[in-house]
Amino acid sequence: MEIFDLQEHLNGIYSSFPEAEHRAIIGITGNYENSDLTLRDCYYRQIVEAGGVPLVIPPVADKDVIINTLEHIDGLLLTGGADINPLWGNDEPSPQLHSVNAIRDLPELLITRLAYNRQIPILGICRGMQTLAFALDGKVMQDINSISDVLKHSQDAARNEPTHSIHIAEDSILYKVYGADRIFVNSFHHQAVKETGVHFRITATAPDGIIEAMESCEYKPIMGVQWHPEWLESDGLKLFEWLVAQADLFYKAKEVHRRVLTLDTHCDTPMFFPMGIRFDHRDERILVDLHKMTDGRQDAVTMVAYLPQPKPEESFSSKVDFAVTGPTEYANLIFDKIEAIVKANASYLSMARTPADLYENKRKGYKSIVLGIENGLAIGRDIANVKHFAQRGVTYITLCHNGDNDICDSARGCNTHNGVSPFGEKVIQEMNDCGIMVDLSHGGEKSFYDALDISSTPIVCSHSNCKALCDVPRNLTDDQMRALAAKGGVAHITLYAGFLKQNGEATILDAIAHLEHAIHVMGIDHVGIGTDFDGDGGIKGLADSSELINFTIALLKRRYNEHDIAKIWGGNWLRVMALVQSHKK
Repeated sequence: MEIFDLQEHLNGIYSSFPEAEHRAIIGITGNYENSDLTLRDCYYRQIVEAGGVPLVIPPVADKDVIINTLEHIDGLLLTGGADINPLWGNDEPSPQLHSVNAIRDLPELLITRLAYNRQIPILGICRGMQTLAFALDGKVMQDINSISDVLKHSQDAARNEPTHSIHIAEDSILYKVYGADRIFVNSFHHQAVKETGVHFRITATAPDGIIEAMESCEYKPIMGVQWHPEWLESDGLKLFEWLVAQADLFYKAKEVHRRVLTLDTHCDTPMFFPMGIRFDHRDERILVDLHKMTDGRQDAVTMVAYLPQPKPEESFSSKVDFAVTGPTEYANLIFDKIEAIVKANASYLSMARTPADLYENKRKGYKSIVLGIENGLAIGRDIANVKHFAQRGVTYITLCHNGDNDICDSARGCNTHNGVSPFGEKVIQEMNDCGIMVDLSHGGEKSFYDALDISSTPIVCSHSNCKALCDVPRNLTDDQMRALAAKGGVAHITLYAGFLKQNGEATILDAIAHLEHAIHVMGIDHVGIGTDFDGDGGIKGLADSSELINFTIALLKRRYNEHDIAKIWGGNWLRVMALVQSHKK
């Protein structure tokens, strides 16, 4: 090929199709010096060598620029450079503080926090590690030399020469990357992370105790290192290969979410309506809102009207925050408020009553809200209310909650009826006739089997886990799950910690363990996810709607194919919904 023949180069590109294989796009924060956007070439060369596509991000704090940038990258590299102004960490500048780069500070802090919310893989190098700390509630030490005289942390040797060792925690990502608990690194810094904050844990230290690396303690692909791997050639390349691999996986998960309908079958966000929440805000008081659903690439959620079960000596009105005469009025009030939220955000939200509605909303780019009832107490003693709620768009009714009601006994009840009551049998039959799914989450074991016998359509458990892994009354035995599957029903694992693990902190790994146990018992066609967000659901790795794409990433890591992921993310549930609604009289 003639080196200066452009057509020859183009012919090489167009000689096959597609013109190029997909590669993960890695955004790289650029430095700012003397009115110039600059970047050391070793950063982007390492990204290319690792198999990624480098995209330099200028230090611009405009929110539209940042958000649109984040929509087009699969990973983020926070580069080194001058100090960050310590006022961002509520600290006064010390006399040892060097020059700060104020032009970079706000843009990089914003992009870091927003990338974190979107689950974008991040690698922070030197200043970039400190940016992670400032952006996510950690603390930075302004001058290492003021507390350490053991090591020289700003070397005179060539940049590609390691000058001191670090010790690596064996249970860390870094240990997996290097396969060793001690490596040698270079050093060009006088600032370091002082406190990682709650989102990170220390994974490497220098001999003088200075924090040399940290990583997410929330099962997110986020890491910070204090040294400069971009200069360490093949040894440093390992970290860039890690970032590109994580970015590639994130890209694949985004593509799955673009094609597959993602439905959470149970959230209790309406419980927070009395607090005046705003669904179009990223409201820290709730786990599901428009921002978080968008960050986690979630298409749809079933919002339930939750009705607390009063004790015999209590009135229902004393248990709720709105002035209502009874359970039916309360449920209607909750649905009125949900519909008002949808109306106020009609450019982005839409109600969905059927599987067809859900798929059409996704096609149009809308998020969907589906209605459900948690506790059949809502119908009172009037069977006609079942039809009323069907006409309102309610897709399922959880027959009871934590306490026996007129319909059936609860898993945490007193065996009032020895299962489903005669009235409850009529309720189930009417639900069948009205096309409403019968939900036995919260139901006692005898109630479960009674409902299975009574219902002419498959029953569901919108948010229940496996008793074999966590022995609590609310969870399903293997026999229950087999019986449910035999009748064509589905059971969706939930993220309530107490139903995942009896001792210790529950995490995304426990949720996956329950899902895979349910698949082992029932098969892939009978499982899904009902988070119970805002009803005490939420665990590390799946803390709110913004983190739900992590569930897909976990499935991809376990080599689930897209067809099965679609089933888990709502396809199984919608199959049952369509069948139940087709029996409507």
